[in-house]
Amino acid sequence: MARSGLADAARVARWADAALGPGRDSATDDGKATLSDATAERAARELGLTPAQVRADWDTARLAGLVEVHGDSARPGWRLRAWDRDDSAVLRGWVALFDAWSLAHPEPAEHEPAAVAEVVSAMPQVLSFLQLSAGPVPVEQLLDLLEQRVTELRTARCEIPYGPQPEPPAEPEPTDAPLAPLLDWALRALASVGALTYGDGQATLTPLGSWAVWVKLEQICVAAQSPAGNIEQAAEDMLRGCAQLRPNAARAEYRAWLAARPVGSAVTELLGAARGEDALLRGLAFEALRVVGAPAEPDVRAVLTEPTLRPYALLWLAEHDGTDPEDAHEVLTRQEATWLWVDTAAAVADHGEAPLLVRHLESAVQPTVPMLLDEVRAVGHPRTVQVLVALAAAHPDPALAKAVRRAAFQVHTGGS
Repeated sequence: MARSGLADAARVARWADAALGPGRDSATDDGKATLSDATAERAARELGLTPAQVRADWDTARLAGLVEVHGDSARPGWRLRAWDRDDSAVLRGWVALFDAWSLAHPEPAEHEPAAVAEVVSAMPQVLSFLQLSAGPVPVEQLLDLLEQRVTELRTARCEIPYGPQPEPPAEPEPTDAPLAPLLDWALRALASVGALTYGDGQATLTPLGSWAVWVKLEQICVAAQSPAGNIEQAAEDMLRGCAQLRPNAARAEYRAWLAARPVGSAVTELLGAARGEDALLRGLAFEALRVVGAPAEPDVRAVLTEPTLRPYALLWLAEHDGTDPEDAHEVLTRQEATWLWVDTAAAVADHGEAPLLVRHLESAVQPTVPMLLDEVRAVGHPRTVQVLVALAAAHPDPALAKAVRRAAFQVHTGGS
């Protein structure tokens, strides 16, 4: 259902990608991949649509994340790239459209913005009632529920000032505008995105709409069950809070933290934490990004140019593409693998115990310690000296510890 509902939007998005992409001979005269009047008319001719249909499908594509507009230019979203191979990308696109139902079908101009905002805030409860009803619900019943919820919202905002209160007015104040027209607008908007059917004085959630409401309720429950209480923390503090948790508990915490945030801002925050000096947080940030999954792919791919994050990003992308985690390290060059070994050793040295650092030697790609030390010295990691000093202090073999200390001294002095 999600594919069929977004098929027209995906068609226009693909046309725009082919016709308006950078370097295309068929780009618009101003060089901007935007939907100008001329572009809409051209798309209508080539796709056999009307300009109005093109604009409507373009707006749907934007709301569903099939295209991303940046200033005066547009580019395909990750969901369009994954359209043919990833059903979850299609579902996420439809959920994004579902979340934007009030933008997909703008409200009547004659209504007060405050009243519209109240109805938008109250509709999740109306949708939950529809989902629980599992069948047609009379509009009159939905209107009663909407009025109750709006009253609750207004009561929650009410602030009673301190001090003497004025006498109530002699004449009753005018009543609020009726909510029936706004409920009609909301139901029509939700019907336009495929969340429900509306007619003959009743509304019914579609199977897709019922699924979306269930997903939203599940996200709320997940967010409410943050096991370690880090849901309101910034990414860096959340990751620090997860450092001592077992893997399954940490993943549950990541899911709760992510459920409470828009995906885009959460990914940006996690990558920001990964850029810091703490190597442990770097590794944990990419573990959290594994929980995010496909929506993080464009941002993870974009950091391949950053030496500090490149090895982590390569492993993430390899696993995302289906490579067995045990074999993912094969995508790294010898230098990248060595850099990652030093970075992980830094995390162990800062937060682990000495025996863990000694055992970390076994994970090196180099077959011998002398080869490892030669390549570690050459890789240029900023924590190389500290890692080697910590390893020398922890290792029980005096001869090996002496060789490691010598390597640390040579890196520190710039000698060979």
